[in-house]
Formats: sequence, C-alpha cells, structure tokens
Amino acid sequence: MHIAILDRERCHPKKCNHECRYYCPPVRSGAKTIEFPGQSDDFPVITESLCIGCGICVNRCPFGAIKIVSVPDELNKDIVHQYGIDSFRLYSLPELGTGRVNAILGQNALGKTTTMNILSGVLIPNFGNISKKNDKDYVIERFSKSIMGQYFRDLYNGTKKAVLKNQYVDLIPRVASGTVRDIMKDNDHGNMDIIVDDLSMKTFLGRDVKELSGGELQKLAIGITLMKDADIYLFDEASSYLDINERIRVSDIIRKLSQSKIVMVVEHDLAILDKMADQVNLVYGSPGAYGVITKEKSTNKAINAFLSGYLREENVRVRPTSIDFTVKSSKRTSVTTKVTSWTAMEKSYGSFNLNIGEGYINREEIIGVLGQNALGKTTFVKILSGVIKPDSGSVENELKIAYKPQYISTDYEGTVYELLSTALKEKMEDVFIKNEILSPMNVSELYDNYIGDLSGGELQRTSIALTLATDADLYLIDEPSAHLDSSYRMNVARIIRRVIENNKKSAIVVDHDIYLIDLISDALIVFKGEQGVYGNSRGPMEMRDGMNMFLKDLGITFRRDETTRRPRINKLNSALDRQQKASGEYYYMK
Repeated sequence: MHIAILDRERCHPKKCNHECRYYCPPVRSGAKTIEFPGQSDDFPVITESLCIGCGICVNRCPFGAIKIVSVPDELNKDIVHQYGIDSFRLYSLPELGTGRVNAILGQNALGKTTTMNILSGVLIPNFGNISKKNDKDYVIERFSKSIMGQYFRDLYNGTKKAVLKNQYVDLIPRVASGTVRDIMKDNDHGNMDIIVDDLSMKTFLGRDVKELSGGELQKLAIGITLMKDADIYLFDEASSYLDINERIRVSDIIRKLSQSKIVMVVEHDLAILDKMADQVNLVYGSPGAYGVITKEKSTNKAINAFLSGYLREENVRVRPTSIDFTVKSSKRTSVTTKVTSWTAMEKSYGSFNLNIGEGYINREEIIGVLGQNALGKTTFVKILSGVIKPDSGSVENELKIAYKPQYISTDYEGTVYELLSTALKEKMEDVFIKNEILSPMNVSELYDNYIGDLSGGELQRTSIALTLATDADLYLIDEPSAHLDSSYRMNVARIIRRVIENNKKSAIVVDHDIYLIDLISDALIVFKGEQGVYGNSRGPMEMRDGMNMFLKDLGITFRRDETTRRPRINKLNSALDRQQKASGEYYYMK
C-alpha cells in the first residue's frame, strides 16, 4: 500500500499551478487521485486508494512538499492516530506496567511525542477516523483485550492521574515567571525539599527562570513533574542539556520511582537508556509520514537491534548499515605529525578559574572531551579557536580552524541553501561533501527552510554539516549530540570519523554522550573541578586512561556488550562492578 503525505507548510499551490496533479498518471487516465476541493487553503487532497507510488508528483513538486511511502497493508488494522488528510499516522501503542521503566527508542518525527501525549490523556486517539469526534469510550473498547484497556479506563475516569514532562524545556520561560523557588512552591505537595536535594537544585533556587541554563531548566521541569501526586509518570527526553553526572542522577531517580508507579521514558542517550530502562519499544517508519511502535523487547536486545539497523521479529531494516564499536588498542604517541599544541594556560571569569594543562593533537586524530558542565570545556575550545584569549599561556594557532559552537546562532535571515552556498561556494557541488556530509545528514531536505524556522535538531544538523564541509586543519565541535535523536547521534559520529580520516585532518569533540565519544575518540581530555568555581583539564591521554579517570569520579564501571562491543554500565555493586573497581579498570576489562 502506498500513501502520499503532504507537508502543508511547504506546499504553495498558487505558485506552482498544481503541477503535482497534472503529472499524476491516475489523473491523466481519468482516475480522481488528487482533488482540489476549493476549500479554505486549496491544498491538494491525495486519495490513498488510487496512489500507485510512481513518485512523479514528488519529482514535479518544486517545494518538496510531497512524500510517498510504502506501508504494509496489515498495519492498517493497528492505526492508532492520524492527524488529518494526507498527514502523519501512528501505528500501535506500547503496553505499560508498574515495577519497571518502560521506554521508547527511535528516530525523531516517528510519533514518540504523539505516543506520550496519548498515554498522558492530552491527545485522544482517533484510530484513523479523522472525521469522527474523539471518543474516550471507544478508545477503552478498542484496547479492551489488552492491559491498555484498563489503563485508559483508569486514566479517563480519573482513577489514575498521569503527569507528562514535556521535551521542550526551553519554552518554560515563556509560560512561567518568577524565581525557581516560587515556581516550585506553586507545585509543592509537601515533597519540595526532598526533590530539590535529589536533583541538586539548591544553587539556583533564587534565580529568575529567564536566567536559567538549559540544564537548569531541565532539572526544574523534572522537579515539577516529580512533585506531582500522580500514578503515571511520562518523561519525554529527560537527559537533554544535562551532563553525564546529572543524567545518571536522574536515571537513578526514575528507576526508584518505577518501583511503585507506572513510568515511561523517551531517551536518546543509549548508555543512560541501557542503565535506566527495563523494557524498550522501538519505533520505525518514515519521519513525518508514519511511525510503528514495536512490541517491547529487553533493553539489551532493543539497543542491539537498533544499532544493527535490522529488527528481526518485524523483518524491517531501519538503517542501511550497522553501527559498530571497536575496542581501541592503539597507543597515543608524539612521534606522528602534530597539528597544533598549547602550553599550560589560565583563564578567569569573575570568581571562576580555569587551568588548562599543556597538550597537543596529532594529524588524523580525534580527541574527545568529557566532564561536568560549568568546568570550562567550552572556554577551552573557544581559546583553541581564537574566539577568546587566555590570561596566560598560548596556542600554536597557525592553521585553519572550523568551529561549531555549543549554542548555534539563528540570526542569519536567509534559507539553509543560501547559508551553505554563501559559505561553501563551489564546494557545494563537491562529490565528497554531497555524498559523505550533506546527504547522510539529510540537509538537502532543509534547503528551502529559513534558518530562524529550524527546529533544534535541524539547526544542529545544518551547523555540523557546514562545519565539516569547511576547509580546515582542525575541527572544534562543541556538543554535536544536542537536540539530535539516537540515530542522528550515531550517524554524526560516523560522519565526523570519516571526514577526519579521509581528509587527513584533526578534531576535538566536546560531548556528554559517552557512546558518541567512544565511537569517535582516539584520545581524551577530562575536566575535573568544582562547577562554577574552578576547572582543571587532564590530558590529552589514551582512551583507557581517560575513561578510567572519568568513570572513577562517577563511581560507575563499563563493560563491553558481547554482540555489538558497545559500552554498557554495570549494575552498581554487582560482582563485575566490584571486580573492575578492585582492579582499577572502570572502562572495561582488557
């Protein structure tokens, strides 16, 4: 079965004179496949039953507004929700239960947030009948043969209360005002002090919400969610903006909560997901067109299936190639060609002091940078890029540098294509750049979008692509995983690795996603200190030494998965955890 999905934001029927209709074979042969009912917007209405999936209308649309996808006929009976004619549809739902952390893993724009809205009661599913008024009794009836029937009965009758932590924490200052303390007091059910301690929020309780960082906004959103007296807790992306220490803290809180409550999470950090979740529902499909929620799998099997790109039970390939981890055994040496080096440096901002140890980076080497927030990682990268100057010390900086900052500006007033073509000029047509950077990042689908209208993930993809396509000797990339789903994070790691190796360049990458750092890094720099007070850099050093130092401070150990070789967090105080700590091997056993 073929379905044609129309992106109404891209469709401009008055500008193209409905060319998609004129070049549609069923229309030319007399079939009424694409109608123009002459209603308010005059958008095309694509009749699914007659669409043959030829793709001609897609090729004739100058604005890229039409997408044709093939959906197995058997899925039609499982459709849960459809937003409108020619719009996104969601198939099936996860089954939730107490005593475990349920999770959803998959690419963005496949219906994860739609699923969370349905499970919270914010959205009443229509089961594909977009003309029928949403009916709660019908929802209960449709799920009556599964445990979700009782779930929705309790939810709709008010027997059980659900609370949803939204993923868009950056919007909080638009809907809330005052200090963090005042906002939390308005939601206090007698457990505010406990939540503040658990989330380590005391340092910013007196600050105005409009002055908070992304990580502080995230903790505020999680704190308000935990303070609610509910039976069902839904966390949509609870780790974004948080450093690895805070992610572990939050995952422990969520696991404890699941002992007595129903808990569902959407998470893109695979290391944290592996630690936190008991069961995972994968989601696959075509972004913006449809999404299918699979039956639950154990967390280990689900992540391995996701990395392999093949869902065996569903017989579906979700990625053309697998993502493979390797155990790095090469030694870092100063014998190879150095790209740049730096002496010991210092930099102070008010009461914050940063001390950077001397170091160097080799050609064709990628150095990963790990550490808590507010220890000076971004300041270090800015010093290397020449954006700011150190108070003492120096950088050998006689080379071209491409720098992707942590916070990406949206001041440019043009489209994505105009930005790239202005910056890259004739390199836009370079085969390597098109095939190895722009195409894998799906940047071409954003060409007609204005920079100011991009989502966080789209802006991140554009910025990474522009940075890697720039001719440079050293690439400085600050938090490339921010706003990206798991698929894009792993894809970005592969692309960075491939660009550096093929062009014989070097890179320094700052990130909190350990999977991404593990995939791309040849060496590590670890930042230690007291957040907002002082920071010290250690390294560059070999991967094993750096990870052992970093993980020891976290109090956790990693092992390698036998199938994929990906790093996995050992259960605290397990036999393997105790054995590795005793031997000093926190990363993984040799």
